[in-house]
Amino acid sequence: MLTILGFVMIAAFLVLIMMKKMSPMAALVLIPALFCVLVGQGAHLGDYVLKGIGDLAPTAAMLMFAIIYFGVMIDVGLFDPIVRGILKFCKADPVRVVVGTALLATIVSLDGDGSTTFMITVSALYPLYKRLKMSLVVMTGVAATANGVMNTLPWGGPTARAATALKLDAGDIFVPMIPALAVGLVAVFALAYVLGRRERKRLGVLTLGDTRPVTETVPESETEQVLVGAGSGGTGGAPAEARRTTGGAGTGSDDEPAAGSGEQAADDDGLQVLDPQRATLRPKLYWFNAALTLALLTLLILQTLPIPVLFLLGAALALTVNFPHMKDQKARVAAHAENVLNVSGMVFAAAVFTGVLTGTGMVEHMARWLVSGIPDALGPHMGIVTGILSIPLTYFMSNDGFYFGIVPILAEAGAAHGVAPIEIARASLVGQALHMSSPLVPAVYVLVGMAKVEFGDHTKFTVKWAALTSLVVLCAGVLFGIL
Repeated sequence: MLTILGFVMIAAFLVLIMMKKMSPMAALVLIPALFCVLVGQGAHLGDYVLKGIGDLAPTAAMLMFAIIYFGVMIDVGLFDPIVRGILKFCKADPVRVVVGTALLATIVSLDGDGSTTFMITVSALYPLYKRLKMSLVVMTGVAATANGVMNTLPWGGPTARAATALKLDAGDIFVPMIPALAVGLVAVFALAYVLGRRERKRLGVLTLGDTRPVTETVPESETEQVLVGAGSGGTGGAPAEARRTTGGAGTGSDDEPAAGSGEQAADDDGLQVLDPQRATLRPKLYWFNAALTLALLTLLILQTLPIPVLFLLGAALALTVNFPHMKDQKARVAAHAENVLNVSGMVFAAAVFTGVLTGTGMVEHMARWLVSGIPDALGPHMGIVTGILSIPLTYFMSNDGFYFGIVPILAEAGAAHGVAPIEIARASLVGQALHMSSPLVPAVYVLVGMAKVEFGDHTKFTVKWAALTSLVVLCAGVLFGIL
């Protein structure tokens, strides 16, 4: 019964948020509370929720101070050169913009933190997507999938968890998987190219700097209008015009100002992104901020201190040095308060879902049901089976739940058929491309929140592409003899 109710609870949650019948925060709280009562454990709901909150509190603290830290770094201009470089590469070509999204997300993902990746990627590219009227879920989908593949780095989390759970060396797990993961990254860039071509076909050929009125429009389907962010007017900087050409016939341009707030800057073609004259810039402190960020990322990788502590110290130091006056510090914190509140609220709401799912025993029953359903004939191929199972299981479960609860069971089943635990550990990394879009991953709420995309829209668009990327990694692992 717990197995059935567990699957029904997850299905109800996904259906309701994708159909936009409930907000993700409300669904994360109310649905598990209802099912906790249905399984007859309503009296323990408080214990389950508090346990879940206790487990996720460090994550909430980390995200809170990471948002403030990187928000301040964006304010003071640390990432302006990166933004200018990406924009110079992208120009107004949708293909380049989407491929640039994959490239930027991949590079920033080297720090092993999804929240950092999404904050920097969205901050750099959101105004460009809005200005060109490109689909914002293309941006969130490509960024999440690229980060998911990169999340397998030893300091990213999953590899370390697999190593701890099976008492293996993280390097022995990760290094042989590099060729398969590299193929996964190639698949992400191929996906970005295909999606970019689709956006180019829908929007036409765009160029910046033309001031003539629009003479031709491009029709959009109802679905596209839901997914594509309309170009809204900004309050800062001069208007940036774009000319649209479809099918080689007819040209025109939009006369709207660039999307975004007053924090915008012009690239070489006139596109407004980050204002080079904004009051928060600290050019004299650029190298201090660069050194501070590099030191912070190095300490994160070396795990010198807990991640929440590092970001707390980094945010305090960044605020104090860049904005020595109390009034300015309060203004910077207030400027990023909305993102902090939204993300931390989602984390604690997710704690209710994970707390009930784990506390009632649903997770354990679901896992044992899945493992018991594996035919004996597949026993010698438990590596492949583990890779396949990792795709849905890492989406519906937290990494802790999967690697510490499910992977040891799969390793035990594999050992009975002569499959080494190291092979199970490697196969367990396959599903990470999809995992980064899971409603149980706090960082995904940073992504959709900053991109102003409905979580349900992101889910509907991304799941199929991320699952396909995971299957590519699995197939590559089999072809290379890794799994």
